[in-house]
Amino acid sequence: MTHPRHTAPTTDHTTAPRRRSWLSHLPLGLLGLTLLLGPLGARQALAQSTWPSKPVRIVVPFAPGGTTDLLARAMAPELQKAFGQAFVIDNRTGAGGNVGADIVAKSPADGYTLLMGTVGTHGINRALYEKMPYDPIKDFAPITLVAAVPNVMVVNAEKAREMNINNVQDFIRVAKASPGKLNMASSGNGTSIHLAGELFKSMTGTYMIHFPYRGSGPALMDLVGGNMDVMFDNLPSAMQQIKAGKLKALAVTSAQRSPALPDVPTVEQAGGPSLKGFEASSWFGLLAPAGTPPEIVNRIQQEVAKALAAPAFKEKLQAQGAIPSGITPAEFAKLIDSEHRKWAQVVKASGAKVD
Repeated sequence: MTHPRHTAPTTDHTTAPRRRSWLSHLPLGLLGLTLLLGPLGARQALAQSTWPSKPVRIVVPFAPGGTTDLLARAMAPELQKAFGQAFVIDNRTGAGGNVGADIVAKSPADGYTLLMGTVGTHGINRALYEKMPYDPIKDFAPITLVAAVPNVMVVNAEKAREMNINNVQDFIRVAKASPGKLNMASSGNGTSIHLAGELFKSMTGTYMIHFPYRGSGPALMDLVGGNMDVMFDNLPSAMQQIKAGKLKALAVTSAQRSPALPDVPTVEQAGGPSLKGFEASSWFGLLAPAGTPPEIVNRIQQEVAKALAAPAFKEKLQAQGAIPSGITPAEFAKLIDSEHRKWAQVVKASGAKVD
């Protein structure tokens, strides 16, 4: 029998010189930290001070073309200018945003993987889904709210003319006359777009067949193409098709009218007594994996706030129906917590559920 050869361990004579060389290149402040934190703590401090030293990934949990994607792509070049590194958009779709959010939740907490989260991924889904792959509170470090937007109830313009749908009341009449005849598109199960439609159905006693897509982009394409009839889309992603006359806006889902569409009433205003109190708006914000150094989180928030306050950029978003924000991480954390409580009640009232 042949036995494996055993060799005596050798001494690595380069270890001590390498350590002395590494310490000798530290700034004085970090050299002092070494005495308190040890080499590992000093390396972490050095990593924070040099962040970002490579491209940063922003995971968008929905397909290209929707509001989540549009806002992420609007912010990326602003962050690139601020930090001198590329901010790359990575669309990871599925399960109402849960697939992309879970990727970020399980990524290293080093500032190089961020999430453009939504009211769905961090406000609705925990109440809607029986099982969640991540904890929207414990698994993330909130950075900042980028923007809030109303949803807009839109129908295919050509079909609206054929069915004589001019307003919300007309739509309710047609839907009640033929239950299940109308198809309702959404950007995915559990999104505010889906839940706004479910809330509308429950409050009006109507029934439309729900077709979830992997984002607003593909859903809007089918709505414009006539394969779908209605959608409660985020206003920024629907705006272009509304202006082009391909979609007819019946109402916005916010409590007040949108300055971007001042002639379009709210659902409550247009729907009559059965829709009193109807409100289902959306929001979008940046988050990092839990444990991401606060210094990195704060730097990103400050640069996002600065970009959103710039007049040209702010006006661009407002023209699309978005309301820019830029609040602090602590304020964003409070918003997320309050949204959990609000949407849990809405989900329960609507009866919506996803396995």
